[in-house]
Amino acid sequence: MTARDPLLDFTLGVSFLSFLAIGGANAVIPELHRLSVDSGWMSDGMFADLFAIAQVTPGPNVILVTLIGWYVAGFAGASAGTVLMCVPAGICACFMSTLSTRFQASRVRIAIQRGLAALTVGVVLASAYILMGAADNSAFAYALTGAAAVASVLLRANPLVYLLIGGAAGAFGLV
Repeated sequence: MTARDPLLDFTLGVSFLSFLAIGGANAVIPELHRLSVDSGWMSDGMFADLFAIAQVTPGPNVILVTLIGWYVAGFAGASAGTVLMCVPAGICACFMSTLSTRFQASRVRIAIQRGLAALTVGVVLASAYILMGAADNSAFAYALTGAAAVASVLLRANPLVYLLIGGAAGAFGLV
């Protein structure tokens, strides 16, 4: 039995995910997690760490794909992952934008847009669930995540407040 090439598996996986990234790269986090962790390329903790790095860097969330590609297959993985995640989705977005403008008042276009908006919210919530399981490793961490989610909805405070609280909890060894 021959070993599979991680670069080939990664690029094939990302090329399919590109077409599903409605709402951005965060919408495909559950599948990226499955592709990366279930394949044995990395642990849950490493996936959560790469996600955290992608979030603190300037630029689009697709940087997560670049970081996973780098971790899996070095420069070739980072380059291939980034190109394969961005180019097909970009071409589809340009094409769909033209169609959307042409059929702006169409009931079908409006229905599709509403359906995709609901789908995107659901997939992003699934992404949050996957990341919570990958990053939280104690009862306090789960409670902190839940409190931040509830407070975000109820208080609508600046997200930096929650980042500072989480950072302080980490600095004091609570998480």
